[in-house]
Amino acid sequence: MATKPPLPKMDFLQFDWKKLQNFDWRSLKKYTSPQASEDLNKFLEKMPTNVGQTMLIIAAVAWATAGALGLYVTIQVQQLTEMRAELEEAQALKPIVPSISDVAINPAEVRNFSESVKNIYRGIEIKASGSAVALNAKATGDFGQWREAIGHVQNGGSGWRVNVDHLCVGRECKPNPLSATLRINKVSVKNPNS
Repeated sequence: MATKPPLPKMDFLQFDWKKLQNFDWRSLKKYTSPQASEDLNKFLEKMPTNVGQTMLIIAAVAWATAGALGLYVTIQVQQLTEMRAELEEAQALKPIVPSISDVAINPAEVRNFSESVKNIYRGIEIKASGSAVALNAKATGDFGQWREAIGHVQNGGSGWRVNVDHLCVGRECKPNPLSATLRINKVSVKNPNS
């Protein structure tokens, strides 16, 4: 079985505090003297003669590019900050609205309703299936009674929302010339804070 070689020592990551304490801070004084600023000024004045014109152009292009990039980044950050502030303001102004949804009604309630309506509309076949009611008539002559039965279902319960799933009227409808399936729901309002 091969063994892993030992990790190299990273002495350069360790800082020797004793050397820092022994450092002569007075040696930095020469960089803050008036003579140092004069030396820097002489160096910058002689730079065009000591350095070629090509190098100066390269340095100018590099500084101009860095300046343009810095300006672009500053503008983009400013626009991003403004957009963030607008978004926060828009979210603060957005009202809290309850959510409204349709919920299927209890099938037992639909079954009880259909049983009570069967005695009123004797020529109409009324069947409850879950939260839906099917209304069928064998002849087109029962149209008036069939239409009234549909209206009765639509007004049948408190808070009912009735949607038409299937509707067929005419002799071409098989097996019943008058057939409708109505799905019954109730409105549910939920508060988003709860």
